[in-house]
Amino acid sequence: MPDQDSERMAAALAPRLALLRAIAAEGHLGRAAESAGLPQPTASRWLAALGSDLGLPVVARRGRGILLTRAGRALAESAGRALTELESGCRQALAEVDPARGHVALGFLHTMGGVRVPELLRAFRAEHPGVQFTLSQGAHDALVRRVSDGAIDLALTSPLPTDESELSMTALTRQSLVVTVPNGHRLAGRRRVRLAELADEPFVGLKAGYGLRLITDQLCAEAGFRPTLAFEGEEADTVRGLVAAGLGVAVLPVAEPTGAPGAVELPISPRAYRRIGLVWAAHRPLPPAARWFRDFAVHREHQASERWASSPRR
Repeated sequence: MPDQDSERMAAALAPRLALLRAIAAEGHLGRAAESAGLPQPTASRWLAALGSDLGLPVVARRGRGILLTRAGRALAESAGRALTELESGCRQALAEVDPARGHVALGFLHTMGGVRVPELLRAFRAEHPGVQFTLSQGAHDALVRRVSDGAIDLALTSPLPTDESELSMTALTRQSLVVTVPNGHRLAGRRRVRLAELADEPFVGLKAGYGLRLITDQLCAEAGFRPTLAFEGEEADTVRGLVAAGLGVAVLPVAEPTGAPGAVELPISPRAYRRIGLVWAAHRPLPPAARWFRDFAVHREHQASERWASSPRR
């Protein structure tokens, strides 16, 4: 347990720290009081009260100036360190209040780090260059857990959680999923493929806990089988490489931006998608900058959807 006398003394000293630091810098009571924004009589009373609380004087006269005693110097040094920390905290707090200087802790899936997230951040920072980001990647389950724990503000993930009691969420877009097979595979020349046709194939997939693994298992269950996992990875690019090496087939998003070298991507019949959205804690208010980023992402995706809907079909 902290010493209660020291806690009470620290609470009483806090408003006087700036005055002590000013005296250490100025060596003159009038200038120190002005620097601390105090009337000189108030500064004198504070110094006398400090000496009374400590049982030792904190200042001593020297001609027309003023010096800190050894006890006063000890307090002034601590005051300088404490005020530096306090000022840093105030700067961070102000940055949280002002979205233009705020901070966003954003997590996202590995499959979104190649194109989607960089493009979104580039567009946001072009309009709001003062906002800073802390970025982290991870599996779906880990991202949702970090949002709930407060380690990150927002997670860009898929699938969107079904339990809405702890989390708030907004859907942004949906992404087509394809079956990826190696060049020369028996189905490589097909225009589309039904998942049931892959029931006897070895699969390459992401590890349990990854959103895409959950979606793959659900799609295969709907097709009437449970996929046999020959290999498991942590990143979609690794899975594509294993497919290209002939180690199995996979359900993946369309490779961006250049396709999948050594492999063929086949549309699934009926079409399969994954919903992508932002998730945040329902019980904790988002910092202003994070709300700003969330609203920007929603507006940007809605604009993209409207452009697609209004474009001529080919």
